[in-house]
Amino acid sequence: MLKIAVYGKGGIGKSTTVSNIAVALAEKGLSVMQIGCDPKADSTIQLRHGQKMRTVLELYNEKKQNLRLEDMTMTGYQGVICVEAGGPTPGLGCAGRGIITALEKLKETGAYETYKPDIVLYDVLGDVVCGGFSMPMRKGYADKVFIITSGENMAIHAGANIAMAVQNFKNRGYASLGGIILNRRNVKREEEKVQELADDFETTVIGKLNHSELVTEAEEQGRTLMECYPDSEMAEEYRRLAEQIFDVCREDGLC
Repeated sequence: MLKIAVYGKGGIGKSTTVSNIAVALAEKGLSVMQIGCDPKADSTIQLRHGQKMRTVLELYNEKKQNLRLEDMTMTGYQGVICVEAGGPTPGLGCAGRGIITALEKLKETGAYETYKPDIVLYDVLGDVVCGGFSMPMRKGYADKVFIITSGENMAIHAGANIAMAVQNFKNRGYASLGGIILNRRNVKREEEKVQELADDFETTVIGKLNHSELVTEAEEQGRTLMECYPDSEMAEEYRRLAEQIFDVCREDGLC
């Protein structure tokens, strides 16, 4: 089982990218589980066509020890197993608590043994890398961390913080940094700035995604681009990115 955590600043296109990668991997015949680690709980919404899904934290607060694995999961497009960690009521409690609860409960209920996924994708908000938000990159949950960024200054700043957190955990045997993914916003010096970020942390830009209106059109239909426009050039970009991520992990002997 290969475990990958994808981090990035809120609004950078992280969940859209992860969902489309999940479909691309499922197309290859792999069993995929996607775990949304964001209080907004919308990581897998395109995979489940907008169908309502309750979060693990919400369910745990209601059911406590009676929480069952089937309560926490839903099967989405191409058979991707969907999980949403969730978060507290705005203004109350710690936003990272949902991630901690979700990962603990999935482990306790034998999720990985039951579904036997080939790949687990953690879609993690990376604006604040502390507490629960850092959990997927430590304690053996993820093998590799990939960072999605554009050339925008705030996205670069968030990416640097995430990379620094991975570096700080490196000597403890936790997840290592797999590389940077450029999600283009067509700002000045974009490629140069993202390459500088990669150089600063001795990693590489493993993939680049172009801006496409088809992504927005698919989202408006409540679906992934991979489902709506499977023959588009953008779909091929997601397939190439999925392969590039796989190649990085393969080189490290993880798959």
